[in-house]
Amino acid sequence: MRIDVAVSGGEAELRSLRDWLSRDPGTRRGAHVELVQAEPSPGQMGVVTDVLQLITDNAWSAASFALALSTWRQTRPHARRITVRRGDLTVSLDGGGDEELRRLLDVLEPPTAPEPPDPDRERERDQDGRADGGEGR
Repeated sequence: MRIDVAVSGGEAELRSLRDWLSRDPGTRRGAHVELVQAEPSPGQMGVVTDVLQLITDNAWSAASFALALSTWRQTRPHARRITVRRGDLTVSLDGGGDEELRRLLDVLEPPTAPEPPDPDRERERDQDGRADGGEGR
């Protein structure tokens, strides 16, 4: 999975965040972090900003990464806006509150596949007569 992270405050702030994440055991274990130029938005010409790009693997922990971002943000002398993008999903962190972290986790964690039906449970429901509204057969 690829994640792009932009930070207000310029390249120095991105480098600070990259260094912070490279020291975070959870992020270091499950993601490769690199400073790259962002791809321009459709129709955008000219200036392209730098972003941190994370390429994650199976050891990736979205919660650990969200905590590392939040903690780094608290160490900054000025509040920085952090924008995180995964595919077409984007979330901006302005205040660092719980709601923002929940939205961040929603963006970072890939959707889970629905659980397959349990054949034993379906058989039990049929035998109990509940499959047709509890009336029996």
